[in-house]
Amino acid sequence: MVANGKSAFIYSDAFTKYKFAEEHPFNPKRLEMTLDLIKTIGFLDADQIITPRMATQEELARVHDTRYLDAVQAASQPQANPDDFATWGLGTEDTPIFAGMHEATSLIAGGTLLAADLVMSGQYRYALNMAGGLHHARRAEASGFCVYNDIAVAIAHVREKYGARVAYIDTDAHHGDGVQWIFYEDPDVLTISLHETGKYLYPGTGEIIERGEGRGYGYAVNVPLEAFTEDDSWMNAVRSVIIPTIQKFAPDIIFHQNGCDAHTYDPLTHLSASTHIYREMPKITRLLAEEMCDGRLVAVGGGGYDIWRVVPRAWTMLWAELNGNELPERLPKAWLERWQLEASTALPEFFLDPPGSFEAIPRRAEIEEKNEIMVRRVLNGTPFLY
Repeated sequence: MVANGKSAFIYSDAFTKYKFAEEHPFNPKRLEMTLDLIKTIGFLDADQIITPRMATQEELARVHDTRYLDAVQAASQPQANPDDFATWGLGTEDTPIFAGMHEATSLIAGGTLLAADLVMSGQYRYALNMAGGLHHARRAEASGFCVYNDIAVAIAHVREKYGARVAYIDTDAHHGDGVQWIFYEDPDVLTISLHETGKYLYPGTGEIIERGEGRGYGYAVNVPLEAFTEDDSWMNAVRSVIIPTIQKFAPDIIFHQNGCDAHTYDPLTHLSASTHIYREMPKITRLLAEEMCDGRLVAVGGGGYDIWRVVPRAWTMLWAELNGNELPERLPKAWLERWQLEASTALPEFFLDPPGSFEAIPRRAEIEEKNEIMVRRVLNGTPFLY
């Protein structure tokens, strides 16, 4: 059930100003394409679109060092020298500086914070900020395309304003390190990250032994999965870990980071999932939100670097789930014709990748067995479950 029959869609065209460079893999065109697909398919009413505001200095400072905030603002000036900001993780190949960076990332953080307020206040049951999901940003360091950690800003806000107990689910292919470290000692913030093992993938963290510290011990849960993991094994890990953990933790609100870079098309990762997981995972988190916290669910975007074939389909399916829309089998012809003119590859016609779309993984059985063992180790090492 959806309150008022609708969910909040946090969006501004200004979100596309969070852009590092023309050839940088973090391409905001994916937001335009997804919004256009959602509109073309008729899944978005004008009154569902909520304009975000910028997060304030005080709101950002709940999770970021004030010296770092000053550095970001200085690096946002048109004549800033990238070499002056390396200490803060800025001006790197991954996270170059650009004019207006502070304003652009503050707006994204404010958008996720607004989504959380709308849900916590009961105005909306679910809210989506697909520009959000900047999960790598740390307290005093930009990292992995992420400047301000919008998720952490919003979590800290609901912790302070509402005293809420928060569950954070991260199903991006990369470990949700920034959110984890910021709340590593907080027993009222459960962080769960399922990701490709950090053996060969940025940021290299997210090992099973990272479980939290002090009173927060046991409330950081990591499930590093093998490279070339496919749908069944991925979803087995999702269901086996997320469902019992959330049910036992009993949160007041759930945040879900919906990075869609576990798809086999993604150029930056080594997983082998299809779009089927992007239909199933939002369903699980929405049902958990209904079961455990009166529906309070904030969804954000995240990674996803095949902007043509994966991101628009994945996040349209996410939005459809939040609104109870029945997904059609095919993408609208008008949308395909419009974007195929720009696309560097043939656009898929179906939301769900048809069977046989991808080559079989030779080590499938071995990968599945390793992942099953990992899941058992994760569950056995999570003390509050017992």
